[in-house]
Amino acid sequence: MISRSLFLFAAALISTAPSAAAELKTNPTAIVELFTSQGCSSCPPADALLSEIGTRPDVIALAYHVDYWDYIGWRDTFGSAAFSQYQRDYAAARGKARIYTPQLMVNGANDVVGSRRSDVGAALTDEQLPVPLRLEESNGMLTISALGDNRFAESKLWLVTFKSEAEVAIGRGENKDRVIDYTHIARERHVVGMWDPDFGASLTLPIKDMLGTESDGAVVVIQQDANGKPGRILGGASFLQ
Repeated sequence: MISRSLFLFAAALISTAPSAAAELKTNPTAIVELFTSQGCSSCPPADALLSEIGTRPDVIALAYHVDYWDYIGWRDTFGSAAFSQYQRDYAAARGKARIYTPQLMVNGANDVVGSRRSDVGAALTDEQLPVPLRLEESNGMLTISALGDNRFAESKLWLVTFKSEAEVAIGRGENKDRVIDYTHIARERHVVGMWDPDFGASLTLPIKDMLGTESDGAVVVIQQDANGKPGRILGGASFLQ
């Protein structure tokens, strides 16, 4: 059940503020989620690879910066305890005790080391998202719609806002004195509704209020629950302001 605070979050996103036309990506075959950290010396190659595959028309990319490497001496400027917990929840859902960076999840079902190009390429081969999700942008509003599909159980509709790119000069830790370019940087992740297997989903959100000041894009994801943990991703779409 969605908590009252999440309903209040959705309710707060009601305004008619105008926005510029958005770049939409509405027919992906894969959503890839990289768990990374500015304090991890093994992560820059994965960050670069995510930037590359994120330009593909059939892939939506997100980088979740975790906070558990902060103890080394550099606090990740995008790190979040919530994203570390999201990664732990993925592991728990799949019966695993270990988490690591750089971990790349593909459609919420499989994971590979995010810096291994051949493994990432193989993981993306023949992937499909079974539930089409559509976005339409008009007059500063974003309309989200998806048809039902009774092969699947009721699932949550997640909104993930992201910052498309940033350059970070790292002053301490394993990547000390490096300047690294990051892309597809997740900033917030919230449930905004439910997808019903019989009726699908439909809602409209104001883009300006939704993005706030930290983000210039967003991804909408239909994701199954696995005993209260994140499960398979059924569909997704993105836009960039």
